[in-house]
Amino acid sequence: MARTRLGVLASGRGSNLQALIDSSREGSMDADVVVVISDVETAQALVRARKAGIEARFVGPGPKRAHLSEEAESAIIDLLDESKVDLVCLAGFMRILSPRLVRHFRWRLINIHPSLLPAFPGLRVQRKALEYGVKFSGCTVHFVDEGVDTGPIVIQAAVPVLEGDTEEKLVQRILKEEHRIYAEAVQLFGEGRLTIEGRVVRVLPERSGDAGSDEHRS
Repeated sequence: MARTRLGVLASGRGSNLQALIDSSREGSMDADVVVVISDVETAQALVRARKAGIEARFVGPGPKRAHLSEEAESAIIDLLDESKVDLVCLAGFMRILSPRLVRHFRWRLINIHPSLLPAFPGLRVQRKALEYGVKFSGCTVHFVDEGVDTGPIVIQAAVPVLEGDTEEKLVQRILKEEHRIYAEAVQLFGEGRLTIEGRVVRVLPERSGDAGSDEHRS
C-alpha cells in the first residue's frame, strides 16, 4: 500500500502536527507529512516542520480577520497540489476556509476539533463545556464541509469532565486523545476504509490486499 501524503495547515504550536509526525516515524500510521503551511510566520508548527526536515511555508493571510484572502487560498491550493498531497489535515488552523478551497479538496480535507461535535463548535470549547456542566467532553475528527465544524464525523473520543476541572486541565486531557485519534483517522483514510453516506461516515472492515481504494472520496 502506498503511503498517504499529508499536507498540514496550522496556525499555532502544532502539537497535533507533531503527533502526526511522530506516528508516521514510529510506524503506527502509514502516512508522511510532506508539507506544512501556516498563516502565521512565527508559528511553532513551522519550527516543528523544519526540525523534522519537512517543507514549511508561510502564506500571508491577507487583511481579513477570520478568512483567507483569495490570493492566499490560491497560494495554499497551489502548494498542496504541487506537493501531490492525498489528504489535507487542519491542525489548529485558525481561519475559516472558503467553499472554493473545500470543494477543491472535497472529502480529502479533515479537521480535529476539541469537543464531541455537534456540541460546542467554534472556539474556547472547553470553557463552554465547563460552563454548561457537561459530564463528558472529548474530541472529534471530521471531514470539512462548507460550514464551521459541521462536516461528517469520522471518529470521536470521550473524556470525562472531573470535579474541580479547570479549562487547562480539560484541554490537556482532551489533547492526549486528539493525538491518538487523528493518526487513527488518517490511517483509516489511507486504507480506503471511509465511505460517506449522507452525513454519516461508515468505517469499512479491514481488507487484505486491497487497501487504498477511492471509497473515502465518494
